[in-house]
Amino acid sequence: MGKEREQNYRNSFAVVFDLTLYLDTEFIVLNGRINQSVEQLTIGELAKRARVNLETIRYYERQELLPKPPRLQSGYRAFPSESVRRIRFIKQAQELGFSLKEIKELLALQVDPDSTGADVKKRAKAKIAGIEEKIKTLRAMKKALRQLTASCNGSGSITECPILESLSSEKE
Repeated sequence: MGKEREQNYRNSFAVVFDLTLYLDTEFIVLNGRINQSVEQLTIGELAKRARVNLETIRYYERQELLPKPPRLQSGYRAFPSESVRRIRFIKQAQELGFSLKEIKELLALQVDPDSTGADVKKRAKAKIAGIEEKIKTLRAMKKALRQLTASCNGSGSITECPILESLSSEKE
């Protein structure tokens, strides 16, 4: 396949279906053709559109967050354009604090016909509870550090630093 022809193939291809619908003993032939153009992207093009680096895409493939795409005769992988949306979903979910395991579960819910919005809401509420617990822990850490810094006048020998002494002390 020539380079220009392969580039055109990689960028789009047509999916064509002939449909025949059978109903009991009757059947209906739908002589229509569905011609849907599906844009295909190289890993570099995908990375650029999704605003991530190539290794991120490879990592998502290894973690099974992104399906492995088919390869062209040249060996290049041909990612569907839908992969851009999926990667952006993953990145936005990470920004909200979801782990990759949790994101994999959310992606599975999207395609599960038995899942509901309540399933997603339950996971979001669990994430909120986890965040609130982390905030509580961070506030306690902040309070402890404020107390330590208040006990230190910032002068004197390093061997007499109350902050370092507190960190070095054995507590049960």
